[in-house]
Amino acid sequence: MPMITTPDGAQLFYKDWGTGQPIVFHHGWPLSADDWDAQLMFFRSQGFRVIAHDRRGHGRSSQTDDGNEMDTYAADVAALAAQLDLKEAVHVGHSTGGGEVARYVARHGKGRVAKAVLISAVPPIMVRTDANPGGLPREVFDGFRSALVANRAQFYRDVPSGPFYGFNRDGAKVLQGVIDNWWRQGMMGGIKAHYDCIKAFSETDFTDDLKRIDVPTLVMHGDDDQIVPYSDAAPLSAKLLRQATLKTYKGLPHGMCTTHADVINPDLLAFIRA
Repeated sequence: MPMITTPDGAQLFYKDWGTGQPIVFHHGWPLSADDWDAQLMFFRSQGFRVIAHDRRGHGRSSQTDDGNEMDTYAADVAALAAQLDLKEAVHVGHSTGGGEVARYVARHGKGRVAKAVLISAVPPIMVRTDANPGGLPREVFDGFRSALVANRAQFYRDVPSGPFYGFNRDGAKVLQGVIDNWWRQGMMGGIKAHYDCIKAFSETDFTDDLKRIDVPTLVMHGDDDQIVPYSDAAPLSAKLLRQATLKTYKGLPHGMCTTHADVINPDLLAFIRA
């Protein structure tokens, strides 16, 4: 399997297919590069070089005991970009991966990044604080941690069966294969890294990162997102970014890249080619 070794010895799995302008895809918690299947196949067929890695502690990468926080995640991406000599790349991040994109582009992307995309992404910050009164209570994330430790396998059935893809909504067409694939990806990773990552995606403040990003950035979010609530995420991020385009999708869920790839992929393509 293609791997890079980071400065602290972690091994990161990645896919690197096709030729042309590189598009780098950053997955959400607790998934892997496989969550981008619909995008990797589509954009490769459109003449792009598509790259997706398993974040440390996730998928086929090392199940690290430490380094499971945003500064290290971003540094890992920088190591990958350097090894693959990526230039004029477009970085696309979903959910936690959107936070990873924001930190990487702000701190490491100068001279390598052409555009960025944040999809259903966690910035500016998820948890409720005095500065972010619209955020989710810390108890919500404490509940995630408790459920993870008590029975990770069951928790990883419950999340995609309900809020992640909106399968708990009246009239939703439940796709069992999608649920099973979410569970498969989650169980490939390490519980310690996944536990730590809850703090990383919920408590990291990306405000300064967003302000520093100077490349065109597309912010895409469904207004029925039950994981990262729309009102405390996408519009706030768009206001902080220097060159933002905000696209709001009525009624779409958190996992809309999978459930509505036929909608998301063309919009992504139009932004990248613009």
